[in-house]
Amino acid sequence: MDVFTDPKIERIVWQKSAQVGATEILNNVVGYYVHMQPSPILVMQPTLQMAQAYSKEKLANMLRDTPVLKARLNESKSKDSSNTVLSKKFLGGTTLNMVGSNSAASVASRAVRILCIDEVDRMEASVGSEGDPVLLASKRTQTFFNRKIYLCSTPTVKGLSRIEAAFEESDKRYYYVPCPECGHMQTLKWSNVIWEDNQPETAIYTCEENGCVIEESKKHKMLKNGEWRATAETKKTAGFHLNELYSVFSTWASMAENFLESKKQPEMLKTFINTSLGETWQPEPEEAVEAEGLLSRRESYDGQSIPDEALVLTCGVDVQKDRLECQVVAFSHNYEMWVVEYKILYGSTGQQDVWGQLDRYLMTKFKTLAGRAMNIACTTIDSGFQTQMVYAFTKNKKGRRIFAIKGQSQSGKTVVGKPTKVGKESNTLYPVGSDTAKEVIYSRLAIEYGYSTLHFASELDEDYFKQLTAEQRFVKFVKGRKTLYWKQIRERNEALDTICYALAAAYILNPNFDVIEQRLLTGNAQEPDPNRVAKAKKGINRKNFATSWKY
Repeated sequence: MDVFTDPKIERIVWQKSAQVGATEILNNVVGYYVHMQPSPILVMQPTLQMAQAYSKEKLANMLRDTPVLKARLNESKSKDSSNTVLSKKFLGGTTLNMVGSNSAASVASRAVRILCIDEVDRMEASVGSEGDPVLLASKRTQTFFNRKIYLCSTPTVKGLSRIEAAFEESDKRYYYVPCPECGHMQTLKWSNVIWEDNQPETAIYTCEENGCVIEESKKHKMLKNGEWRATAETKKTAGFHLNELYSVFSTWASMAENFLESKKQPEMLKTFINTSLGETWQPEPEEAVEAEGLLSRRESYDGQSIPDEALVLTCGVDVQKDRLECQVVAFSHNYEMWVVEYKILYGSTGQQDVWGQLDRYLMTKFKTLAGRAMNIACTTIDSGFQTQMVYAFTKNKKGRRIFAIKGQSQSGKTVVGKPTKVGKESNTLYPVGSDTAKEVIYSRLAIEYGYSTLHFASELDEDYFKQLTAEQRFVKFVKGRKTLYWKQIRERNEALDTICYALAAAYILNPNFDVIEQRLLTGNAQEPDPNRVAKAKKGINRKNFATSWKY
């Protein structure tokens, strides 16, 4: 916090992991300026919804429980809009506004002295046609000679990360702690955490200088006696880097356990590096995936002989002018995937007949090698074409878990976002981060054996694999900013799209594979009857999917 009161420092950058108290720092910054230096303050979150959540869940508690701040908050009156969820006025002249980076008007309309930008790596690349929201917000501070700009975030991809670029321009401060045995000052690095084979609970830290064994119980003393040290020179920007190894809310053993789990899936390993180590993810050099190599990986199963390990079936549907293309995929632990069937239903998608075919197809019973019947547990249908027909089909099918989706071709989006209500019938529409879903699928294509393998049924033909590998990721510059994008290199890509939709369906379900497997082993599990499930009145409980099934 000292740097916020240092007149020589204009910019504060924090590249961090999760579990290191970032929200508390943000609250402390806001609280300090409200109390000690009344100023116009702007807090920017990636989205408007996140800004509202911060105000309601974090800021409100601080204002309520801190007497000196509560006393300065203007009392809200019925005809007075000075104190709302996103706007606060305080006695002494402080104004506090909270905005989402996805709103051009809110980002560019205010002059502020104190600018706090949270999770900067998750900001939109551009606010409409206005440009980079971080730059837009920073320009709002130019009228103040004593401005402060605070950037905070977990990093993302190397070379694309805003917080990494800002940290590299700073004095790059790291927190050095003393070894409790030999006193050597060092930063905590993941490479120095060791544990016995497959026993993460035995994790300890080893001193980088003398190999001293450091137990978790010594962490608090190390942190108390540590100090920040700058490793570069700069005049106006103070940069800080901190990872989860320092966290008092996490243990080295829990991190070791998370690391072992993350190694099972490439996308999970990326998350561990970003959110636990506070480092950028360095993807492997992009190479075109060859259809011929995948064709040779077909296995001897089909829709009536699915491997018994499969626990959940989903379906992704792509809408074309004269057909519906459907891909059924089975999932198990760690989202191991088996492509079960690729089905094309022909007919004008502007007419009802082909949608009737789809309705009947989604009630198909598939079988495992042992004869266990499996129904399609969730279906997602792209609404980008024949939107109203998709909405009409998904109407009243929430009980069967048939949902409309809308792809979002932007790097960094989650595979499945928060659903919204659309259309006259208030259909449920899920946003799908198609770029991210493709990253997941392509990372699985590189794995031939073990966890996270993507398996292929024997009946899939060469054309399927050409469609599956019809896109490749490239780098381009948008308004001077480096971004990743997917480019179609073949005419048809429906197989890739529909497997991404099937993956999104599995993410919507969020199944508890352990519970499902245990019930199968005990003989208590039965696949849900689509006709009975269709009559369900209540919505789906994503947090407890396994128990929502009709066993």
